[in-house]
Amino acid sequence: MFFIRKRYEYGATDGALQMRSYFRSSGFRRSRPALLAGLYAVLLLFSACSQKQQEAEIHGIVIANMDRSVNPGDDFFHYANGNWIKRTEIPPDRPSVNVFADLSDISNKRTAGLIEEAAKSSAAAGSNTRKIADLYQSFMDESGIESRGASPLTPHLEALAAIHDKHELAHVLGESLRTDVDALNNTNFHTPNLFGLWVAPGFNDSGHYAAYLLQGGLQLPDREYYLADTEHMRELRRQYQAHVSAMLKLAGFADFEARASRIIALEHAIAEKHLSLAENDDIHKANNTWKQEEFSAKAPGLDWAEYFRGAGLTQQAAFMVWQPSALKGESALVASIALDTWKDWLAYHLIEAYAAVLPKAFADEYFAFFGKALYGTPEQRPRWQRGVTTVDDYLGDAVGQIYAQRYFPAEAKAQAQTMVANIVAAFRKRIDALAWMDPATKAEAQAKLNTLYVGIGYPETWQDYSSFEVKPDDIFGNLWRGRLFDYHYWVSRLGAAVNRQEWCMTPQTVNAVNLPLQNALNFPAAILQPPFFDPKAPDAVNYGAIGAVIGHEISHTFDTEGSAFDSEGRVRNWWKPADLTHFAASTNQLAAQYDTYKPFPDLAVNGKQTLAEDIADLAGISAAYDAYEASLAGKMPPAQDGFSGEQQFFIAFGQDWRSKGREAALRHQVATDSHAPGQYRSCTVRNVDAWYTAFNIPSGAKLYLAPAERVRIW
Repeated sequence: MFFIRKRYEYGATDGALQMRSYFRSSGFRRSRPALLAGLYAVLLLFSACSQKQQEAEIHGIVIANMDRSVNPGDDFFHYANGNWIKRTEIPPDRPSVNVFADLSDISNKRTAGLIEEAAKSSAAAGSNTRKIADLYQSFMDESGIESRGASPLTPHLEALAAIHDKHELAHVLGESLRTDVDALNNTNFHTPNLFGLWVAPGFNDSGHYAAYLLQGGLQLPDREYYLADTEHMRELRRQYQAHVSAMLKLAGFADFEARASRIIALEHAIAEKHLSLAENDDIHKANNTWKQEEFSAKAPGLDWAEYFRGAGLTQQAAFMVWQPSALKGESALVASIALDTWKDWLAYHLIEAYAAVLPKAFADEYFAFFGKALYGTPEQRPRWQRGVTTVDDYLGDAVGQIYAQRYFPAEAKAQAQTMVANIVAAFRKRIDALAWMDPATKAEAQAKLNTLYVGIGYPETWQDYSSFEVKPDDIFGNLWRGRLFDYHYWVSRLGAAVNRQEWCMTPQTVNAVNLPLQNALNFPAAILQPPFFDPKAPDAVNYGAIGAVIGHEISHTFDTEGSAFDSEGRVRNWWKPADLTHFAASTNQLAAQYDTYKPFPDLAVNGKQTLAEDIADLAGISAAYDAYEASLAGKMPPAQDGFSGEQQFFIAFGQDWRSKGREAALRHQVATDSHAPGQYRSCTVRNVDAWYTAFNIPSGAKLYLAPAERVRIW
């Protein structure tokens, strides 16, 4: 992935996206005229911004963003983006700003317009258009939310309080299971529920959907937030303790401080059982098939039969267990930790899951910790923006179908497809030219390219939302039903034949993704626009910008994870031993390079954690450059402001990564993301020979690597 986490890939993490669960729940009651007035205000605001952008529209590299006083060989990131960084202020409702956030704003503006049209349409009840309008209206129903108070929680909290023993606890834990994790496509290993379910093609039978069970149980983003012994993490834990206590108090719990202490102690114990993000990337360690009847012996403690009954999975014969040691450890905790502590833990996690659609006091307290403390964001995003995100999250394809028709013409799709074909061809040549790879291994690699599906703009089929009930005055119920709808949708597919052309993102998503189990790529419409892709820009700029994105996603087919899958998406070792040894040595060299990058004196990038993305960045820009050179067919490319075509190519790549973030957000990214910060991703040019030639990089430059030290993989 380019952007969000691992394979959603091309992007640096936006804290607003990381706070997705928060932004997709909140409300204010409005009549339809008031709702439309609010949307008109939004569109007027964005219209002014859009006009400003159009006035400054440039078809090429943005010279004004560069700091030409910086030597490109010393700091390529600031050379490409330094003046933009100097003049840019992070808005108070953002943890960071970057290209992806800018394009997301455009996508949100467009989606807001589609919602406005839906609200005015008087569409038939039950139609997608009516669902879009009603879901947004329920989100904006602030007065209704305040009037209902915490009552939507009451029946659920009462059910939790009525749990009598560990047998009933297991059933309720099973009922909480959701399809909210994604180990490979979105590289999301986090769920606050005890475990997470991922439904995807099987490791060993890629033709059918299998059930993957993953570790869970933490409210904070990752185990490091509980275990890391730094002052920053210790301070966050102190604030988290106060936050848990405050949320329980708001919900009417007695002894909220003591309960909070026990909940955090339980989460700390769970964190000790979790695998790290770097460990989760080892596909071979994740390939563990457990029959349902084996769980009690392999992971004793939890009443697994009752757990699967609660989850509606009694008919599922087997599961892929991603982290066996974590499941074993968490199951043991179910047996050893007091029942009342588990009940409080369940209650607290329920409150957090719906905090933003409860009264303002809940939403404000949630944001005070997960927004301000965790990400360093001073203010919440405007409600309408959170409403748009909610609609995208729960009715993404319904919006996406309209979005694609409106904003992605056939001509743009054809141009993007041509670039993809050229970069795939460049990859073929690079593979053929590898001196270290055996012909048999090369043949397998070429076979993966032969069967690769590349989706451009939008999917061939759209999700059916007919069974998802949406009410205009029930945001809590809409989200409850929406999460169950999603869960039941995926569970119903277990054992069914895989649709290899299925997308995992919507057209309005600013991102790109590699799907290793499907041997497929998705490039949504929203990323295929300036500055990534501009039909009016020189080829040098398009190949350096969107070409690097395309190459990045193609190369994931051959990174430390993708290389474990064959052309049919099965986990199979298709490498000759000597080839695999060489590949491992090269990737270890790249990981060591990234280990040296330190955004703060006390914090360094984890090269193993970001390795797959780093490989994709390096291979992607290398293949994109080859494709660009081939596209010239010997012709001299046009210069821009004195910059040669080769220089434009690399500057466009560097400007992909323009970003500025708050310290808390950057620390969070380093701790929890499989992508390195943008300032270091842009520095992968130091491994590309052509970059040295383009800018005459001297041997004394800070980024200089001797030819033998440059990492060369694909």
